[in-house]
Amino acid sequence: MERSDRRVPAGETKFHNQELLQHNSAGILTGPRNIVLKGKQCCRRQPHYIFIGKDVSSSPVSMDIGKCHSHCGNPQRSVNYNSELLGFPKHLSVLEQLQTKKKRLLEHTLELSRTPMESSCPRDSLCEPVRMRVERFQLFDGVRELEVIEECQCNVRPTACVRSLLLKTYSPDSPLEVTVDVGKCSNPTAPGGLGCVPTKFESVLLESPNGLELIQTVELCEMRENCYRLPHVEYYCVITVNSSGEKEERLKEIDVGRCLGVCTAGSGDLVRDIRSKDQCVVCEDGSSNGCFPGEYETHTFRSRRGKFRTVNAIKSCKCLGANL
Repeated sequence: MERSDRRVPAGETKFHNQELLQHNSAGILTGPRNIVLKGKQCCRRQPHYIFIGKDVSSSPVSMDIGKCHSHCGNPQRSVNYNSELLGFPKHLSVLEQLQTKKKRLLEHTLELSRTPMESSCPRDSLCEPVRMRVERFQLFDGVRELEVIEECQCNVRPTACVRSLLLKTYSPDSPLEVTVDVGKCSNPTAPGGLGCVPTKFESVLLESPNGLELIQTVELCEMRENCYRLPHVEYYCVITVNSSGEKEERLKEIDVGRCLGVCTAGSGDLVRDIRSKDQCVVCEDGSSNGCFPGEYETHTFRSRRGKFRTVNAIKSCKCLGANL
């Protein structure tokens, strides 16, 4: 798996394909917070509140993370969804917040029923997020990070597996604000249980108040099984003895691999005894839907400290419940 690193200064917008900055037909402007995406048609952001926990004062905290909706009313009569208008006062209990939310949603539904409906996205298009921001909240049990939808757009549904634009703004409303095209994979219809998944990533360094922060962006998408293996290389210092009986140190590169993907829920074994395939060493009750190692190979070598070390490298990945 190829990877590259790049540092993005604050205030700069980092795109996967810099040619996008030169093509007005793409509908993208280079300002970090003024990126305009054309062709929205009837695809709009609507409020979607979730309860995220309690803050350090033990007050409940709710957040509008948004959602994309392809059925809209008259734009002249649309409601302005900002956090000040629909935000919940901290003194409200969770029950009161839910009751308030239900009342506001009912009022909004009645408002939409009185307005003529615009056409939704075309049949071959999807109403999906194209710009998000990453917000951090200091809660009672620690910091929680949320992705908040800011912009939605009707995008043509790709018939092939391709990388699509997805903009994320980090450190919003601060001097260190930066927008990065983190990318995402399309979701074409494919036979045989194959899916369009990321197979190549790029590491991007961002400035933050607490130092540099590393994020991962999607560079390449390919058709793979829902549960698949990706290369993941680790380096080790290995001590060997040459023909003269002298110790030498060399660098050993091992592709230990990693498993990615989503599987349907089921029950089965995570790890079985290598000597007895019928014995389950680590078992699962079926509530998980993870992708786990199937086959592996063993690498044994002498480390710098003179001790033998064993590293298991993943050869294949399987869904939970499959025969390992």
